[in-house]
This record gives sequence, C-alpha cells and structure tokens, in this order.
Amino acid sequence: MAAVVLKDVVKKFGDFTAVDHISLEVSAGEIFGFLGPNGAGKSTTIRMLCGLLKPTSGEGQVHGLDIVTQAEKIKSSLGYMSQRFSLYDDLKVEENMRFFGGIYGLNAKACEIRMEKVLRIVGLSDRRHSLTRRLPGGLKQRLALGCAILHSPPLIFLDEPTSGVDPVTRRNFWALIYNLADDGVTVFVTTHYMEEAEYCNRIALINRGKLIALGSPAELRREHLKGRIYEIEVDDALAAEEAVGGAEEVLDAAVFGRVLHVRLAREVEGKRYFSSLLSGAGLEVHHLREIEPTLEDVFVALVAGKEGENP
Repeated sequence: MAAVVLKDVVKKFGDFTAVDHISLEVSAGEIFGFLGPNGAGKSTTIRMLCGLLKPTSGEGQVHGLDIVTQAEKIKSSLGYMSQRFSLYDDLKVEENMRFFGGIYGLNAKACEIRMEKVLRIVGLSDRRHSLTRRLPGGLKQRLALGCAILHSPPLIFLDEPTSGVDPVTRRNFWALIYNLADDGVTVFVTTHYMEEAEYCNRIALINRGKLIALGSPAELRREHLKGRIYEIEVDDALAAEEAVGGAEEVLDAAVFGRVLHVRLAREVEGKRYFSSLLSGAGLEVHHLREIEPTLEDVFVALVAGKEGENP
C-alpha cells in the first residue's frame, strides 16, 4: 500500500486556486520532496494530507485513510512538523515532549520510555532540562522533530523544516531525516530550497498550484533539461539577464545570487559568444564556465516553458 495517494486534488479559497488538480503517490519508506517557491501550494497540500484542510475536489488517502472522511484518524497516525515553530518556549525540553506525548495519547510510562530514545535520536539528552526559549534555532528544530516522532508514526510530514537556518544546521537536520528513513519511516518534506531536493529519493516540483514535474533528481535533470548551461560572472547580473534574453541560442536565463545561469541550445565558444552578446549592454564577462545543471536550473527551464519550443 502506498503511504500517500492524491488523485486530481483541488483546493480553492474563494476565487483563488491554491492547489490545481494534483495527482501523486508516495511509497512507504520513501523520502519524498515537495518543492517549489513560496506560495506555490506546498503547505496547502500538506495540510490537506494531514486532515487539517478539506479539498475542494478530488480524493486522497494517507496509509489507506481517506483525507476527508477519516481526517481524525489520520491526525493521530502521523507526525507533523510545521514551518512555524509550534512548541512552548516557557517549558523545558522534556516538558514539551511530555505535553505532546499526551496529545498523541501516550500514557505516562510509555511516554517516558519513548522520550529517552527520542532525546538520543535528536541529540538533546544533555539539554532535556533546558528552557526551550534558550535553545539555538537548530536545537529547537531538533526538538520539534523529536515531538513529531514521539509516538513512532510510520509517516511524518515536515513543512519547510529548515527554513531560516544556516547550511550546516540544514545538513545536520537532513542527517536525522536519513536516519528515520533507514528505520522505515516515510518522510514527506516540503521546501523551497532546491538544493535539498538532492537528498530526496523522488521529488515533485510545484508552481502556482500545479505539479510540473515528478521523479528522482537524476530523472528530472535528464528528462527536462536539454542543452548546455553556462555560469557567467558580470558586474550586473540582472542587466545581463535582460541582455541575453532575446538571443536565438538562449533557451532561458536566470540570476543565481551574483551570477547568471544561461542555458543554450548547443555548445558555443563561450567567452567570445557571451562577450559579443553582452557588449551591447556595456557589460564585461569577468568569469565564465560550463556547469552541471542543478534542480534549480530544471525548475527555471520548466517554468520558462521553452522546452517544447526548443527541443
């Protein structure tokens, strides 16, 4: 049985369509990434799967339980970590865990036994008596994860779990996710950090409520990204993006921090080609290299909608 199934699910808020006819399946024991920019519909989808929102139309199941008619059973059978820190700052670490243990229906003895194990899993055994408000952000995340898995759920939903933390903390948190998956837990994670998709077995890319791609990271790069990608360093990446946008060979271009990624239909003599292309805008190429495509490049290509126009 699949851990998660969605069939043609739609969620509307008035005239606004937040989730637009999404269908997907997640296998038991899989790390499944649900990726897209802020406002794409990720959190709305996860709230429907958790039984917190009813879909406008379509159907879905979580471990065989219907997301509309069996929402209460779903809530008690999974773990959920919100993108907003939902613990109590004025309680100690172990007090927060006991509180959530009670919510999940654990008796006192079972809660204490499970809490000892979870504290070791998330690396908080030595901070059990600390006030939650005094924990650094990364440790607060670990505590939130610990509370979400306290009742040993077979499936956990992590909604933007690494939002607002540094890269080292993010990697450490993903190490915990891998450990859970190794123990057979299904992990459904939403994020807008495209680089995190590399950690997932499969990912779904969503934009403006629509599912635009589904597969493993390698499959998405292979199937949805043709051409060659160049990284260009110039003084003004935004001006460079505008300057190259109308060129015949350019499939798409996007700014990544202070550099520009440009996807071309074919190989070119890079420095000469781009110098010629940008000279009209008064821009000089400081550094250029051909790079391997990232999933963010895949997302840009899909959103640009030029794959079908330039095979």
